[in-house]
Amino acid sequence: MEPTAAQFGPPQGERELAAVDDIVSQAFALTPDEARVVARKAEAGGAHVRVLREGGAVAATLVFFLMGQWWGGRRVPLVGIGGVGVAPAFRGKGTGTRLMQACLRELRGQGVPLVGLYPSTQPLYRRVGFEQAGSRFENRVQLLGLDIQERSLSLRPVEEPDMPALHDVYRRHAQRQQGWLDRGPYIWNRVTQPRGEIAYGFLVEGQAGVEGYVYLTRRRAPQGFKQELSLTDLVALTPAAGRRLLSLIGDHRSLATEVVWRGGPADPLLFLLREQTYEVKHLFHWMLRVLDVPAALQARGYPAGFSGALHLDVDDDLFPENRGRFVLEVENGEAEVRPGGDGDVKLHVRALAPLYSGFLSPSALQLSGVLQADETSLRTATTLFSGPPPAMPDMF
Repeated sequence: MEPTAAQFGPPQGERELAAVDDIVSQAFALTPDEARVVARKAEAGGAHVRVLREGGAVAATLVFFLMGQWWGGRRVPLVGIGGVGVAPAFRGKGTGTRLMQACLRELRGQGVPLVGLYPSTQPLYRRVGFEQAGSRFENRVQLLGLDIQERSLSLRPVEEPDMPALHDVYRRHAQRQQGWLDRGPYIWNRVTQPRGEIAYGFLVEGQAGVEGYVYLTRRRAPQGFKQELSLTDLVALTPAAGRRLLSLIGDHRSLATEVVWRGGPADPLLFLLREQTYEVKHLFHWMLRVLDVPAALQARGYPAGFSGALHLDVDDDLFPENRGRFVLEVENGEAEVRPGGDGDVKLHVRALAPLYSGFLSPSALQLSGVLQADETSLRTATTLFSGPPPAMPDMF
């Protein structure tokens, strides 16, 4: 049964809100009070709660967040989906699939080109067109090996009037990455007010203003009196800012044994350390869904100085508008997309996600059996979608 507009939408009244809290509590092993706080905090941060009703009862719920994502130096509108939960009595009946289909239809109707999420299970999301498109890594550094001494930039605690400058510093840094978020209020709240912890913010300033900042939380180590430092954000625009922030962290050597933060597979700040007194651990592969093929391809950035065309033939089980042939024409980093062409690169919309993000090369996708193309098209696609490995330090 396909959900109608009346069956899918925002929760109505306290009874449905209580049902949402109950589903979230059971899906994520939270107490009822914790589930209530999570849902209300999400709404306060600009999230949109949706429910799927079946048989007059709330069968499933999710939240989505309006954000952006940086691809090739350009911001592409992105909706992040989280808090997906199905009531126990409705599991195993296709309810999760119907929930996601209804949500994707709503978002496509709003003109959203990309949707992203962290999967608790992949088959559900692959059924509706998502695929792996990037990674999240954890950097764990031993403080005894963090002996950088840099004091040339001033350092002080973050104050509320500093937040616009910090947002600008983050944006300038994120724009250079592949896959980092253009954060909305909900994600910034996770940085500055992590659940159950206190985050202390510090910024470093030079002659031109703020050059970097860090938010850190202090956790008691499992044994002994030492702490573990957990960074909810660490951003440096200059080498001096990076060294000054690492010096601040290293100054905790008498108090803490390790510091941990999230990022990509090759964090440039680790390059500054004298020895490899750190561990880089893969945490998750996040997934993307290309919801509007022409809009998503046209919105991202491409390598400057390159001109060329790629002829795509895309299949999409859910949206007929995404099916068919498209020509991606790129000149000096910007793209135009038009219908038609020769369809030299054949792929499902699922395989378009890791191609779009650069998570897998065209040759790797061909080897996996999810892309068909001639050698000329493979070379063009490799050039168009090359770049740093896509990563995302944020969760949602």
